[in-house]
Amino acid sequence: MRLRKVPDVTFRTRVRDESIEGPNPYRWEEKTTADYFAGKRVVLFSLPGAFTPTCSTYQLPDFEKLYDEFQAEGIDEIYCISVNDAFVMNAWGKAQGIKNIRLIPDGSGEFTRKMGMLVAKDNLGFGMRSWRYAAVVNDGVIEQWFEEEGFADNCETDPYGVSSPQNILDNLRAGEAVAA
Repeated sequence: MRLRKVPDVTFRTRVRDESIEGPNPYRWEEKTTADYFAGKRVVLFSLPGAFTPTCSTYQLPDFEKLYDEFQAEGIDEIYCISVNDAFVMNAWGKAQGIKNIRLIPDGSGEFTRKMGMLVAKDNLGFGMRSWRYAAVVNDGVIEQWFEEEGFADNCETDPYGVSSPQNILDNLRAGEAVAA
């Protein structure tokens, strides 16, 4: 298995700050890849977009529901990354009632591009987005990789199954390594 590290990037996030008055008590905060991945074993999953059907109906809610089961398998955190800005990711998390999954905005697509997973979705009016995939990442090193089949620009389908939380949990429970 060829081990690969997650790329070193800086994410522009919005975090709640009670010292800010008014209806929008958030401030900008830069987070690095190291902030998210150093010293932790995490599941990272990426999807085409916040508020989209498969992502909102199955993928994000199912990871949320199965969070405790992932922790029982030695996972410290679960991260969802998407080529969306911090405002969209925060609104989506709030709309979905997410408490356990950390949503990471990859607004410019830099992380996704460096992962080799950036695809055009102009056929859907999305522009550049992430192909659907997931990984188990241990201290920044990808130890298991789950990529949906058919990677292509302007793909007519939206495959989902390989990167589902159920499949990743099955692999973790079986102790199976998937080549990274």
